[in-house]
Amino acid sequence: MTSSISSNILVVEDLSLSLKSGKTVLPIITNVSFSVSKGESVALVGESGCGKSITASAILGLPPENAVVTGSIWLNGIEISKLDKQGRRKLCGQKIGFIFQEPMTALHPTLTIGRQLTDTLRLHLGLSKRAAMDRAAELLDRVGIPRPREILKGYVHELSGGMRQRVMIALAISCGPELVIADEPTTALDVTIQAQVLDLLDEMRAELGLAMVFITHDLEVVGDHCDRAVVMYAGDVIEYGSSQDVVSSPSHPYTVGLIDATPANNEDRDRLVPIPGTVPPVGHWPSGCRFAPRCSLSDDHCRSRPEFMKANVTDIRCWHPDGRVSQ
Repeated sequence: MTSSISSNILVVEDLSLSLKSGKTVLPIITNVSFSVSKGESVALVGESGCGKSITASAILGLPPENAVVTGSIWLNGIEISKLDKQGRRKLCGQKIGFIFQEPMTALHPTLTIGRQLTDTLRLHLGLSKRAAMDRAAELLDRVGIPRPREILKGYVHELSGGMRQRVMIALAISCGPELVIADEPTTALDVTIQAQVLDLLDEMRAELGLAMVFITHDLEVVGDHCDRAVVMYAGDVIEYGSSQDVVSSPSHPYTVGLIDATPANNEDRDRLVPIPGTVPPVGHWPSGCRFAPRCSLSDDHCRSRPEFMKANVTDIRCWHPDGRVSQ
């Protein structure tokens, strides 16, 4: 066992996932590698369709039925990618918590909040009905929900967006997981509530020592709330480093484009600067650098696949780090 595997809560090594459709095999993510230590938050960043959420699904052991997954996933020194479906299922909720993007659809509409929390606690921790209800009330109080006993009797549609997400966080941490995966947990919230939820996640991570994978497209959030950033494009990791370095000194043209398209970074401009074009559809990725068709710096070098190299203080897959032209 390498020191990286033994010293980190989560280690993902060369994770690839393809989908089979008849005789066709479509690669979705390719050789994704990163690690997360105790109390650390690592962001998966990129546009929609870049492979962030399906990477999380592979970590959870919940990829699509027609998926072919290779590579290794280690959780606290155990290679969970070798476990069968039943073994992986036991991890979900107990060792790995998940915070969904939209709690209105993730939480059950016809079951009370209390039922959903207590069912999880009784299944994974073996608590009695009364002990599970007491624990559920403690969890709601811990995430800042007033009148927890009353809320436990209610339903998801009776809560505001911010309250629903707090319930989702309570559910994710209910069984004392080592790892929490948060899939764009503030997308549907207004700015004020978003800030409250992000601060709550920071508090829970610090208090409980959680390792967190934070999926987002917002680099401003990454810079403020995450320790390291994994920038993904078309299923590839194209830049990897500390969040402050990636946000303040981006090296890959794609990362630069994401930052230029962020409103907070365009206060002195009349309009945002979008990245031209769109993420190519699965099965139609160009050879070499997949960002080349959208990149103003692309040239013949970009038709061959660049390996990771050091640019500034981040690792980057690009022939033109920091806008330099290939020799």
